[in-house]
Amino acid sequence: MALNDITRFADVPVELEVELDRWVLSVREILELEAGSVIGMTRSAGENIDLYVGGTLVGYGEIMLIESNIGVRITDFNIED
Repeated sequence: MALNDITRFADVPVELEVELDRWVLSVREILELEAGSVIGMTRSAGENIDLYVGGTLVGYGEIMLIESNIGVRITDFNIED
C-alpha cells in the first residue's frame, strides 16, 4: 500500500503504547499494593523510549518532565509503507 493510500484510514483510532518502565515484583509485593502506593521509576527525564502502535515499533521518544507531569516528546516517528 502506498503511503498516500494510508490516508483513507486517517480517522481510524489506534492505540499508541509508551513503556516508561518495567518492574519485577513478588506476589507478596503485589498483594501489598493499595491505592496511593508508589512504585519508583528507574528511568528519568531525558531517557529515550520506544513508541508502539499495535505492537509494532513506529518511533522513538524522550521522557519529559513538564511541571509535575510526565510526558513524551516524539523524536522520530516513521511508519513505513
